[in-house]
Amino acid sequence: MITSLQNPKIKRVRLLNSQSKSRKKQGAFVLEGVRLLEESLNAGIDPELVLHTPDLDQRGTELVAQFQDRGVPAELTAPEIFEAASDTTSPQGILGILPLISIPFPHEANFILITDEIRDPGNLGTLMRSAAAAGVDALIVTPGTVDPYSPKVTRAAMGAHFHLPVKSASWGEISNLTKGMQCLLADMNAGLPIWDANLADPTAIILGGEAHGAGIEARQLAEQSVHIPMEKGTESLNAASAGAVLLFEVRRQRSGRNK
Repeated sequence: MITSLQNPKIKRVRLLNSQSKSRKKQGAFVLEGVRLLEESLNAGIDPELVLHTPDLDQRGTELVAQFQDRGVPAELTAPEIFEAASDTTSPQGILGILPLISIPFPHEANFILITDEIRDPGNLGTLMRSAAAAGVDALIVTPGTVDPYSPKVTRAAMGAHFHLPVKSASWGEISNLTKGMQCLLADMNAGLPIWDANLADPTAIILGGEAHGAGIEARQLAEQSVHIPMEKGTESLNAASAGAVLLFEVRRQRSGRNK
């Protein structure tokens, strides 16, 4: 049983949880909780290592056994050490170190979400969950956006990482990846109401950050702005809520069509 914070495995978990540069350098991230590791199992992506506490519930214990049957090493960890390594306030008693997920970017994408400088990890994770549910072909993350593999993002995404291609790209790369697509910029007040936009054609939706909206490069790439009509006097929606409305309007307009 691991009983020390100085254990190299615990040190690695804490480093991966806290540093984006460590995740990129090691090509790995930490996924915590029974449900998310079940998603990993269902996707056929095995952790490099599983850590768990002795008081894990039956569902978690069965999950550990399934990973062990697949040859994944699993180590008991003292609850207080696990809690110190965990990124959550109420740990479930199980986490895994996984390789960064690399789903190939589709060659003929016709529905892309571009997140520009979204810094709130909860918003990005929720957007990823909505994007997977709405049938988005791929997510492009621009410079300045929070790391898609940070712990708070992975928790909010609820397994979307296993279904949605995610690519970090420069604006030059984004311009190439979206050739032949209409690029629409979500703007709180400007442009067409989203209901009036033609979203049946190949479309990339650019969603700007919470504080300052989209940057100059996003506005230069976009050929049209769109907004969500709202009642006067109401506060604007946060990025996650606005994104869900926009993405499902694309899905609504394309309902009955073959993707």
